[in-house]
Amino acid sequence: MSRLTEVSFGTARPVDGYGPGFWRAGGSVIRGPMLITAARAVAWGGYADLAPLLALAGAVDVVFVGTGRVIAHPPAAFRGALEAAGFGVEAMDSAAAARTYNVVLAEGRRIAAALLPVD
Repeated sequence: MSRLTEVSFGTARPVDGYGPGFWRAGGSVIRGPMLITAARAVAWGGYADLAPLLALAGAVDVVFVGTGRVIAHPPAAFRGALEAAGFGVEAMDSAAAARTYNVVLAEGRRIAAALLPVD
């Protein structure tokens, strides 16, 4: 018989769930795009809202970018600004980005996820 091991996030904040147009993290519901780190989850203004991501420079190594229901390329200027600030940028559909964020968060890595809603 195999056993599943429960994942422990300690005090870090995982993505708890999502649905059409919203995210759930840390017991809160965030409508629209969300930026999440181990410390907090907040509403995010989308690709044009670089400031909160750039403020994470030095504290985060990789940003998972959730591009919505399907994988797409983030705007070149968005990706370029993050890479110039020293971030690794990994784009994938938002559901995959949320799952990947949770797995890597459980490993204790310095990550963030910028997630467009799954509509």
